[in-house]
Amino acid sequence: MSDTIPRPVNGHTLTKLHPVPPETLDTPPTPVDKPDVVEAVDRPDNPLADWLTVPEMPVLPVWARSAASIRANVAAFARLAWWQARYHGIRTPKYLVKTLLLAARGFYRATVGMWPTLSAQDHSAAVKALRAQSKAKPEDVELAVRLQLAHAERTRTRRWRFGAAATAVAAATIGIMLADPMVQAGVAAAVVTPLAHLGRGKDTVLLDQGAPPLRVDMSAQQLNDALRAAGLLKSGRGDEEGPRVTCTMGPVRDGRGWAAIFDLPRGGGKTASDVLAKREVIAQELGVDEIQVIMSRVRAAKGGNAGRVSMWVADDDPYLGAPNPSPLAKAQAFSIWDPIPFGQDARGNRIEVPVMWQSMFFGGLPRRGKTFTQRLMTAAGLLDAYVRHYVADGKGGADWMPMRAVAHRLVMGAEDDAIEALKAMLAELLIEMERRFAILRELPTSLCPEGKLTPEIVKLKNLPVIFVTIDELQEYFTAMEKDDRDQVINDLCRIARRGPAAGFVSNFASQRPDAESVPTKLREIITLRYSTQVVDKASSDMVLGKGKAAQGADASVLSEDHVGTGVLVTGPASYVTVRADYLDGVEFTKLCTTGRTLRQAAGQLTGDAAGDVTAAADAAGLKIPAILTDVLEVMRHSVRMFTTDLIAGLVNIDEDTYGDYNPERLAAELEAAGVKRTSKQVKIGGVALAGYQRRDIEGAAPLETLLG
Repeated sequence: MSDTIPRPVNGHTLTKLHPVPPETLDTPPTPVDKPDVVEAVDRPDNPLADWLTVPEMPVLPVWARSAASIRANVAAFARLAWWQARYHGIRTPKYLVKTLLLAARGFYRATVGMWPTLSAQDHSAAVKALRAQSKAKPEDVELAVRLQLAHAERTRTRRWRFGAAATAVAAATIGIMLADPMVQAGVAAAVVTPLAHLGRGKDTVLLDQGAPPLRVDMSAQQLNDALRAAGLLKSGRGDEEGPRVTCTMGPVRDGRGWAAIFDLPRGGGKTASDVLAKREVIAQELGVDEIQVIMSRVRAAKGGNAGRVSMWVADDDPYLGAPNPSPLAKAQAFSIWDPIPFGQDARGNRIEVPVMWQSMFFGGLPRRGKTFTQRLMTAAGLLDAYVRHYVADGKGGADWMPMRAVAHRLVMGAEDDAIEALKAMLAELLIEMERRFAILRELPTSLCPEGKLTPEIVKLKNLPVIFVTIDELQEYFTAMEKDDRDQVINDLCRIARRGPAAGFVSNFASQRPDAESVPTKLREIITLRYSTQVVDKASSDMVLGKGKAAQGADASVLSEDHVGTGVLVTGPASYVTVRADYLDGVEFTKLCTTGRTLRQAAGQLTGDAAGDVTAAADAAGLKIPAILTDVLEVMRHSVRMFTTDLIAGLVNIDEDTYGDYNPERLAAELEAAGVKRTSKQVKIGGVALAGYQRRDIEGAAPLETLLG
């Protein structure tokens, strides 16, 4: 006996049967407790199987399968209703004129229709007949009398009919003139409406056809033509059209665009990945920009297959318009264990990004919103008192300066002293990481079941989540010697690779993510990647991962108008183009102040922030001259600095304010702020030049009052 071959029955596959050993055929069965067995409905011998089989199709229509879809369609209906109201409202005078003209034609038609009655034509027939007879028999007196009587009867009928009509019209006119204006309007409408209806023609249309202009139109035929032009469908022979896709949904209107889900025909040798790679060609054939074409594979988990594609074609560019304010700006607290509100996709769906157990990399061209987007992630950590921030900014500008109120360590710039500070910060992080792993290894599995940090352990062992933010990585790597560069790269890789289990969240960014600026070994271990506009597909792949552009995750299709918009890759096959929320510098500074207050209340204000004079002054409501705070910021990592280097650092912070400073003006401004120099020269590396010592600058600030 052999195994039976599985065969499909009503869409299901029967489990194959195993042969029974011969020696067991005569053995009585052993009684066992069997669970209740449900009789299969789809047996081949069941005549009811066909109509008892539940259809494998969604119960709800496409537009009602999610709250987001319902909201989008209701909003689209409201926009359509508002557009129609404005369209027809502005044409109301035209419609009134057309109505009056139709009413005039209707009045004419009514008059023509009533004329036989008013003119007593029913009597005219008798008069004409008698007149004809009288002409034939002029000597017949009786016939002449009958003609006169008929003529007189017709005249009397005409008089009273015309009189009755005139009286009715006059009475109605007088009554309307004496009535209330609302009644007059109602009567006028009651009279004009039937007259206008009577006056309509066969092709008469009172209202203009107010169809809103569709910037994009799409049908199944257009979709097939576009795919065929892109080489994804075979062309037919002669007059034959050739194979077509099977649309499981649409094309239908979905919000501000067209949606379709289709299966590629079998036998063509093309897959969904081939469709994604032809995005630009398909967009051209549909007459739109590729930024308007949103495509993705439909995986098996959602009922898809290797040839099923979900496509949405927007009416216009979905990533332009006023920026969306970040909800973090109005929040008073946030848990870093929750997904961070990040932005919106093309259809307006909210995108949230979980960052625990993750590492992040942001890349793209300058002035495309990269740093603003990177700050969104750090801003969420500001509102959680049990998040400790380590921040380094290779540019050393004003973008990250507000973090001095919160950051445990803050490194600004890529000068020699800043590079040494960065190396020290990374060494501190590695020591802390190993210390945490040692603590986690000793914890019982009931408290630490996975060997990773948990919200309970954070507070129990005072192990706050560590947020490592480094912006402008390329500035550090290009300024370092090879040995230092290799060491820093190795340290960053260790933090990004092993740190997440210890509660480390890496948040890196670079303008030039090439092999020299950000090595491949570092980029490849990052789990979350985001890229604003880049120059080509190769640059996009450098940020988002090798081969991602071919899959559809291509940041090179973005333009210079897409500030704050980028492609977010969250997994090997998961990506979405996101218009990031907007959080400006003022709001970020307020969040830093809020974060300092939260940490002071929780006893979590540590490191550089605990001893920062400027941040303490801001928190205490004291005013320190801006020149002092900026000079202290430039000298953050130096006990002494040459005047020329100090001015260069000030210009880097605020070129508008310090762009025209010279040594004499700097000395005058600092003296006015209360700085008393113990010496006008400083010695650095065996060279003595004009400069300043940090203790002289700090002496002008009330340290005892601010720092207790």
